[in-house]
Amino acid sequence: MTSFQTLYDLAAINKGSPAMLEQVLPSTATPKELSKITDDRYLSMMTRCIFRAGFVWRIIDYKWPGFENAFANFNPLAVAHFSDERLEQLAQDPTIVRHFTKIVAVRNNAVYVLDQQRRHGSFAAFIADWPTEDIVGLWLELKKQGSRLGGNSGPMMLRSMGKDTFLITKDVCDALVHHGFIDKFSVNSQRDLRRVQDIFNSLCEQSGRSLSEVSRILACTV
Repeated sequence: MTSFQTLYDLAAINKGSPAMLEQVLPSTATPKELSKITDDRYLSMMTRCIFRAGFVWRIIDYKWPGFENAFANFNPLAVAHFSDERLEQLAQDPTIVRHFTKIVAVRNNAVYVLDQQRRHGSFAAFIADWPTEDIVGLWLELKKQGSRLGGNSGPMMLRSMGKDTFLITKDVCDALVHHGFIDKFSVNSQRDLRRVQDIFNSLCEQSGRSLSEVSRILACTV
């Protein structure tokens, strides 16, 4: 298997220099910072990532003020009590993307956020307290208990909020195979996910870098 230093050197060459590579590495928030983010922002980002999936991101971003207005600024308690009739009305609202099953997912995720509030005091605390060395466990929790948060939607939400996580992009998967860490990978295999978690934990330990940084560095080696 390739050492972290070799990966870093290759990524730096591909980006032009170590300084240019450092510029594109993502930053992360501390658990304290994550816990101070209000739960409406977590629900907002969940929704944004869900609607971006399989769609043109710039259109979702352009329409985002309409989403904030349509979903009561993503107040979890308010959205959790949206009636079926209101969801049907939103499916006709031209200020948002009218994808009915994703609209329903917003209400389902508001209920999920409230459930974690009852368990942990806030959804933010639930996210902040989850150990990064088992970030795959959080992915699986979001996929199982949330709505439409499988694939990269859940991990992208976490990354966007500042939670330290790697991402399973095509470039990252190609890098893991090319550099001899794995022979093949299936996103539907919990065994494969756990194995990749162990690989990232090892690279983080070698380098002193975050999961997010190691993930981007791997992607830049391709």
